[in-house]
Amino acid sequence: MTSKPERAVDERLIGAHDLALAALHEITPADGIGPAAGYVAEDDGVVSLRFHTRLAGYPGWFWTVSVAVVDDAEPTVLEVELLPGDGALLAPDWVPWATRLAEYQAAQAAAAHADDESDDDFDDDGLDEDDLDDDGETDDDLDDDDEAEQPKARFHAGDLDGVDIDELDGDSDEDDSDDDDEDVHGGDDRSY
Repeated sequence: MTSKPERAVDERLIGAHDLALAALHEITPADGIGPAAGYVAEDDGVVSLRFHTRLAGYPGWFWTVSVAVVDDAEPTVLEVELLPGDGALLAPDWVPWATRLAEYQAAQAAAAHADDESDDDFDDDGLDEDDLDDDGETDDDLDDDDEAEQPKARFHAGDLDGVDIDELDGDSDEDDSDDDDEDVHGGDDRSY
């Protein structure tokens, strides 16, 4: 990129590549700096010399060194920075946490509302109208004959590794009472 033609630019600033590279070497390794990429004439006679960057993850960015002549002295460095060029990969704009949280909560509420509406498609038995065939039977009703031949595992919220805890509670009371009766009446063959 070159400067606008109407602005007079000090030729010493345009040619101050060695000064600019020396400033860049103070903040970044030399292998992260690419070839010169032109200059931009700024206000008040400042010139920003640009260099391609070789840093991974910064395509389209430029090392930029702003130089100027102060009080008719030799050119000096004012600022060194890494700036994006046209079409550079940029991070998205910062969004405050409160805004992101509100958007998340709104999305969750919308999803819950959509779930509630989909539940309205079910009849009183919990069956979707599309699950019933012409005779009013479900696919499960038609498969009952096949399932009768094979044992079916029963699992529900009280199951632990396939063991029905509710059944154990009911059986254990009866078994305990039988064992107690045997112990009291001496019917147990175990020796103590």
